[in-house]
Amino acid sequence: ATAAPADISAAAAAVEPAVVQITTKIDYQQAIGTGTGMVIDPNGVVLTNYHVVAGANSITGTVGGRDYPVDLVGYDRKNDIAVLQLQGAGGLPVAPIGDSGQIVVGEPAVGLGNAHGVGAPLTHEVGPVAALNRTVNAEDALTGSSEEVNGLIEVSAPVRPGDSGGPLVNGAGQVIGVVTAASVNFQMGPAGKGFAIPINDAMAVANQIRSGAPTGSVHIGQPTLLGVGVGAQPRDGGGIIVRDVVIGGPAAQAGVATGDVLTSLDGTNLDSATTLTYILDRHYPGDVV
Repeated sequence: ATAAPADISAAAAAVEPAVVQITTKIDYQQAIGTGTGMVIDPNGVVLTNYHVVAGANSITGTVGGRDYPVDLVGYDRKNDIAVLQLQGAGGLPVAPIGDSGQIVVGEPAVGLGNAHGVGAPLTHEVGPVAALNRTVNAEDALTGSSEEVNGLIEVSAPVRPGDSGGPLVNGAGQVIGVVTAASVNFQMGPAGKGFAIPINDAMAVANQIRSGAPTGSVHIGQPTLLGVGVGAQPRDGGGIIVRDVVIGGPAAQAGVATGDVLTSLDGTNLDSATTLTYILDRHYPGDVV
């Protein structure tokens, strides 16, 4: 930490070829989203934040100037990690993975991101590591769920929407974290600071997802859609109020209507939107609840 800062631009250049610019389309909101990822396997396996692709009806990944359709391999909502597959990809450069257990407060770092959108140069958010093992609260405005995310790296760098999911790189040109920024739907506090998931933690989750074996927190494949928008505020007497119903969705087909109160699902009492999303993550399309 007392050594002279490394040439952070050269460090970034070692990782840039493996950075994926992600574009999502969310039909429900008629919204286009942007985010970032990194190639962790030459056959097109990509690591990113789950909130980058949450709710997306279609995902495109751009790397090396080429666009690829994307499949969602799986995700861990609580740890905000997702693994993607670029369809038809092969021979891609892979991000050099470092060891987040060796991070020292004060060392230089740079976050690479897609805040300017596909076709523009990658953003370089430069700043020293400010703290380790930080805890922040994050709220997903799309589902109304909220999370406490633990063990994060805090960086004194101005990360922005679109940078989420990108690599945090150290002075040796190695990825030490996955940048986790606020976005249109994903609000983080405290505001104005940069955070990243340590790469050791992120890769452990990614490897679990790639194994194809679901766990209590890992969901393989696409999320399960109930087809309701619900109130985020706790409700006296329990349950969560239905604010919106997707036409033709499972809830609509079952007769659920706006203004209804969901009191339990699959035998679990519903006290928040967060509880609802976790129950749905344990299920797969075709299950009956």
